Amino acid sequence: MIKQSIGVLLIESLAACALISCASQATDGAGANNTFDVRLIAFNDFHGYINAPDEGLPAPDPQDASRTVTLAAGGAANFAAQVHRLQTGHPANAVVAAGDLVGASPFDSALFHDEPTIELMNAIGLSLSSVGNHEFDHGREELLRLQNGGCRADGVRGRDTCIGGDFSGAKFHYLAANVVDAATGQPLFSPYEIKTFTALGGRSVRIGFIGLVLKGTASMVLPSGVAGLGFRDEAASANALVPQLQAKGVDTIVLLIHQGGNTSGSFNDHACPDFSGAILPIVDALDPAIRLVVSGHTHQAYICLRGDRLITSAGSYGRLLTAIDLHFDRSSGALLGFDADNFPVIQTQADADQSVGDSIASADDPNDSIKLSLSRYEKISAPLGQRIVGHLNATLSRTPNVAGESELGDVVADSMLDAAHADGAVIAFTNSGGLRQDLRPQSENGAITYAQVFASLPFGNALVTMNLSGAQIKALLRQQRSFPQFRPLQISRGFSYAWSGGKLVDSSVKLNGEILADDRPYRVVVNEFLAEGGDGFRVLKQGEKRRELGHDLDAALAYFSAHSPLTAAPQNRISCVDCMLPDVQH
Repeated sequence: MIKQSIGVLLIESLAACALISCASQATDGAGANNTFDVRLIAFNDFHGYINAPDEGLPAPDPQDASRTVTLAAGGAANFAAQVHRLQTGHPANAVVAAGDLVGASPFDSALFHDEPTIELMNAIGLSLSSVGNHEFDHGREELLRLQNGGCRADGVRGRDTCIGGDFSGAKFHYLAANVVDAATGQPLFSPYEIKTFTALGGRSVRIGFIGLVLKGTASMVLPSGVAGLGFRDEAASANALVPQLQAKGVDTIVLLIHQGGNTSGSFNDHACPDFSGAILPIVDALDPAIRLVVSGHTHQAYICLRGDRLITSAGSYGRLLTAIDLHFDRSSGALLGFDADNFPVIQTQADADQSVGDSIASADDPNDSIKLSLSRYEKISAPLGQRIVGHLNATLSRTPNVAGESELGDVVADSMLDAAHADGAVIAFTNSGGLRQDLRPQSENGAITYAQVFASLPFGNALVTMNLSGAQIKALLRQQRSFPQFRPLQISRGFSYAWSGGKLVDSSVKLNGEILADDRPYRVVVNEFLAEGGDGFRVLKQGEKRRELGHDLDAALAYFSAHSPLTAAPQNRISCVDCMLPDVQH
C-alpha cells in the first residue's frame, strides 16, 4: 500500500474543483446565476464490507500519469466520515445506492446475516437503494426481513441474529420497479419514491427516483429463493413510470439501477474511454425525462456521459463515493445541468487501528446504539474469524485464466471432491461467481484465517451429489459459453478438457486420462446453487440419485487443515486455443 500522503494528494489533484465548489456553496445550496443545487451521494456494490477490503483501490499516480498506485480505502469509519464530508455545505442532499449493499459479504457482516451492514447504512443516512441481484441470495423472505426487521435463527452457522436485542430493519427504502409477484403482478417493493428539496426564497425541487435490478437476476441466485417472482425488462419498467412521476410534478427523474458497464479509464476519467456493457442498451432505450443513471453490478467505477444523460458508478466495497450535483433553476425548477466526481474513501492508520464500533464514533455518528451494536457484533465474531485454519505458500487467485480456470477454483473443487468421495463422487464443479475473494497469506508463515476462507465462500451452499451421464457432462461444459457472458466452471483434479475456438473438443473430455463415455453415469458433486440450475446450467437439474451432504465452507476448511501448507496446482486442467480472457460474474 502507498502512504496516506499519496491518497491525500490524489484527492486534491483529481477533485480540486469539486472541493472548491463545496466550500463556496451558500448555506441553502444556491449556486451562481440563480441556481439551486441538490447533491446526491451515491454508491453501489458495498457487499457488506464494514471492514476495509484487502485489495485496496487502484488509482492513477498524481505525480506520474503513467503509473497506478493502490490506496488503502474503505471501512465503516472512513465511509461514514466521507459521507459526512460530502454533505458539508450541501444541506439539500440525499444518500442513494444502486444495489448489492449486502450478499456475498465478508465474515464480519455475513455471520450475522448482514444486519451490521444494514445498521451502518442506517447510521450514514442512506435514503433509497435499488435492489441488486445479491439482495436475493437468501431469498425473498430474507430480503423482506432486512427491510422490515425481525430475527432469524440460522441452522447452518449455528447462531441466531438480533444479538443482544431486536433487529428493526432498514430505515432506508428498497426500490424495485421491475420485480413483481408473478401471481398478482404487484411489485415486491415500491417502484419509485419522490424526494422534495426546498431552497430558501425559492420554489421546492421534486426529484423522482426509480429503482431497478437487472432482469437476469433469477438465473444468478438460488432459483428456489425467487420462485414466484418475475423480473421484467428494465427500460420498459422505468419508462412506464415516467407519466406517473410527471403527473406528480417532479422536476427530473433519477434511475437507480443494478446493472452497469465497463471502461478502460480510471474512476474519474470523464472521457470514459471504451465504455461498453449491458447498461448501454438500457440507457439508450430510456425516456428522455430520465437524466441521471446511478448504476452498479460490474464493480467498475466511472463518470460517463451518454448524450445528455449522466451515468455513474462508485466501483465496489465502499472504496469510493460519487458526489453528483444537480443544478436547478431557482425560479422554474428546470434541471440546468450536473457535475459529478468519485471520491476515494481513504483509510488512515488511526482508523485501521480502531474497532468497528470505536471507528464509527470517530465519524461523528450521533447514534450511540449503532456504535454499540457494531462493536457488539465484532466482539462476537472476532474469536472465530481470527482462528488460523491453514497455511498457504502463495496467494490463491480467483481470477480465471483464458481457459476459465483459477487457482482458487481448483482448490475449492478439490475440497468438494474430497468431501463427497465417500458418496462415490469422481468429479466436482463449482461456479466462478461463487468465489468472492482471493486467499492471501496473512503472515510470513502463510497463515490464513477462518474469516478469510469464509469471505471466499460466503454463501453457505450445501453440497449436492448426483449422477450425470457423459453426454450430460459435455452438455454442461458447452453451456458455459451459451450465455452472452462466459460463465466458467471450476473443475476438480483428474478431470480435464479443451476448448478450440470457443468450442468444446469432445475427445478431450477425460477422467483420469480416459475419454468420458456418453452413455455411462458418473457421480458428480456441485453446490446447491448449481444443483438448482443456477447461472443457467439447466442440465444439472436433470441429475439423478441426488443427495445433500455438508457445506462448501466446511469442505474447504477440512481441505486446508489436511493439506497445509498448500501450494496451488498448475492450472492445466482446462486448455484453450484462441480464447479470450473471461469476465467473472458479480
